[in-house]
Amino acid sequence: MDNVKPTFAMACLTALNLTPPQAIRVAANLGYTGIGIRLLPSGPGGTAYPLMDDPSMLQETLACMADTGVKVSDLEMIRVDERFNPEDYRSFLEVGAKLGAKAILVAGDDADQSRLIANFAALCQASAPYGMTCDLEFMPWTRVPDLSSAKQVVGKAGCDNGGILVDALHFARSSSKLSDLDDIPRSWLHYAQLCDGPGEVPTDVACLIKTARCERLLPGEGGIDLAALFRRLPADLPVSLEIPNDARANLIGAEAWARDVLAAGRGFFAGLR
Repeated sequence: MDNVKPTFAMACLTALNLTPPQAIRVAANLGYTGIGIRLLPSGPGGTAYPLMDDPSMLQETLACMADTGVKVSDLEMIRVDERFNPEDYRSFLEVGAKLGAKAILVAGDDADQSRLIANFAALCQASAPYGMTCDLEFMPWTRVPDLSSAKQVVGKAGCDNGGILVDALHFARSSSKLSDLDDIPRSWLHYAQLCDGPGEVPTDVACLIKTARCERLLPGEGGIDLAALFRRLPADLPVSLEIPNDARANLIGAEAWARDVLAAGRGFFAGLR
């Protein structure tokens, strides 16, 4: 890894039961440089912290950031589907700018690829004045199921702040190949997500989603060839540690689990040559 030490952010899913101020304090205590915040749920009824509608929590979050130096690395999530309208996310973008967020996690859920590309481009254009990138995360159960599909969308959208988010679990569980990484422009890569998972890939979508949202493993505990993946990615790429494991976190507590996650992430990169 060219002796470059990555920076680590605590992804929102790693400790989703913590409010943003709580997450910032935990991150500061443990040594993370940043956190992710979920402003909008991944699906109906999902956990999120809509700071757009909670001025007091927004102010508390900003105060915690100022006190600790922990930054907001990324925001979740904007889903580009057939109903997408960038104007619906104006408050999201305004709050993101106040938080100094660098990236927005984007999911692609429109079966009409031409419309998906056009709307992804529209989101990029709407986000650009706020200083944020739009990072399309390919997930096997979405309309952008693999890295090749994500490359097509981002390439055809042609926006300077468009990018691709490589999540180790989704990479391993999609049809993506290591060689697919070789021609990604460096400007498209703004951060990556590290975790491990079982080597056996479920064929059932519900099982895929369950593992992704609440049963991920620490690096080295599963069957993903993380070393091969991260040797292909830029050595200086910021890393978001997205390792939700509800059973283990509930057993030892959110902060202890976040500590284990960070230790595992550091250990993985220390051994990566």
